[in-house]
Amino acid sequence: MSISVHLDRITDPIVAQDERHAGSSVRQPELRVLMATRYGRLGASSRLRLLQYAEPLAEQGILSTARPFLSDNYVKALYEGRSRLPAVLAAYARAPALRAAVQEHDIVWIEKELLPFLPALFERALLGANKKFILDFDDAWFLRYGGEGEAGGRNRLVRTLLGGKFPTLLRRAALTIVANETLRDWALRAGAANVLLLPTVVDLDHYPPTAMPTNPVFTIGWIGTPVTAPYLARLAEPLRQLSAEAPLELLVIGAPDFTLPGVTCRHLPWSEATEAAMISQCDVGIMPLPDDAWARGKSGYKLIQYMAAGRPTIGSPVGANTTIVEDGVTGFLAGPAATWADRLRRLRDDPPRRQAMGSAARLRVAADYALQATAPRLAAAIRSIAAR
Repeated sequence: MSISVHLDRITDPIVAQDERHAGSSVRQPELRVLMATRYGRLGASSRLRLLQYAEPLAEQGILSTARPFLSDNYVKALYEGRSRLPAVLAAYARAPALRAAVQEHDIVWIEKELLPFLPALFERALLGANKKFILDFDDAWFLRYGGEGEAGGRNRLVRTLLGGKFPTLLRRAALTIVANETLRDWALRAGAANVLLLPTVVDLDHYPPTAMPTNPVFTIGWIGTPVTAPYLARLAEPLRQLSAEAPLELLVIGAPDFTLPGVTCRHLPWSEATEAAMISQCDVGIMPLPDDAWARGKSGYKLIQYMAAGRPTIGSPVGANTTIVEDGVTGFLAGPAATWADRLRRLRDDPPRRQAMGSAARLRVAADYALQATAPRLAAAIRSIAAR
């Protein structure tokens, strides 16, 4: 029988019991959790899905140790288009120490996989027969090894060796944590017995309320990496149309080489310490996506960042975007290029509407997409698997 634990409704009776007693004076025993992240803090998925929970979990008596598999050098090489092989080899040189770290903790919280590019049998041997572990996914990572869909599985050897890796691990996991409904449905089909739908969230304390910009130039913001910047090219024509009508700039955060002919682009280097302040320079935040298997598994985190900053958003009606954006309330969903032009024009020409949508967006993040709201639910889920 599958147990599906949702953000708004806890169906596991043990989790529910833990939540009822979370505010009581009964002291819970300490738990030691190994955060086996894929990257260090430079990797957004590791930073947001696991590392940012360390402090709020510690307040609940769940003590964590972070052990990234790939260093920040790997992430830098990826974004700069350099070879990642030296960083991968260095990661595997450090791998023998992982077994001792696994044994020293009560639960292992794994971001995607412990040993990238290796079959599941190596991870089973590393974890042993009785170690409880959590698997965490914020993307359709199973496509990388050809589990499903057209985005993966083009290499026959990869399909043969790794195609069944994630379903094998899922069936043994004490808990599978996923970022959206698409990933939840895949996990349940693959045989996961216990699934927690936990969106990728912001720490709202890092996003203080800010006033809308007073710059007469309508500023459209996008934040991401050089890997995801090509999605912006889908908006080349509507952005050129709007640029011809009135002053406009595209503020690109984190992709210094991206340009669109006919559109004024301003670039800012990404920084964890300043990303919220950079987003506050925008009038509206955007997240265009193709409608494909990989994009449908994305977490929609860009939209949540814009909304936390009190900015209206426009996103493609794909995957988690359709859940995050309340169309016409916190922002808009836009499919065809003409719709993008129309929605951007509406926000450009109506500052009071921008303000109202931005305020509604921030309230929605505070309720459903903030660390302050999700951390107690995560702590309860971890306690529940420890008690079994």
